[in-house]
Amino acid sequence: MTCFDRRDLGLLLLRLGTGGVLAAHGTQKLFGWFGGPGIAGTGQAMESMGYAPGRASATAAGLAEAGGGALLALGLATPAAGAAAAGAMAGASAVHAPNGFFAQEGGYEFAASLGLASAGLAVAGPGRLSLDRAFGDVFNRGWMVPVALGVTAAVTAAVVGARNCRVRRTAEEAAGEQEALFEQ
Repeated sequence: MTCFDRRDLGLLLLRLGTGGVLAAHGTQKLFGWFGGPGIAGTGQAMESMGYAPGRASATAAGLAEAGGGALLALGLATPAAGAAAAGAMAGASAVHAPNGFFAQEGGYEFAASLGLASAGLAVAGPGRLSLDRAFGDVFNRGWMVPVALGVTAAVTAAVVGARNCRVRRTAEEAAGEQEALFEQ
């Protein structure tokens, strides 16, 4: 079949929307575009959120978002691009989780939506209106999906786990200092 169908058009729209938002969000971190803080500001923010070292964390998150988003929009290396973006959004969701689900309360709704859409695209593939298809799907093989998602899940679990330990330790230290002040 040579003509495109609804699925191809739907995947194109989903890739362009999800990938475009992720790419813009990542360039805020990396370059300060669209009113973003750039690497230095994002690095400081990452440190305050428990991701250390901050500058390296900002670079990794920015590259996963900007690079993964751009590749998703183009439909190129879709399993790796979707997995990278999903991993970055899992890290963002961890920061927002204490605020509940809804974004208006500072929750993880937006990050989870982008992450799930990215993971879904990694699994579904880019469709025929994509660079992956134009290049003969050399970067979009079936075996790449579980490998990309598995590696990303392992790395994300380690990074978020270390972050959660730092946040917990900082909270315990602050509580101990508060208790010591109260006892004086």
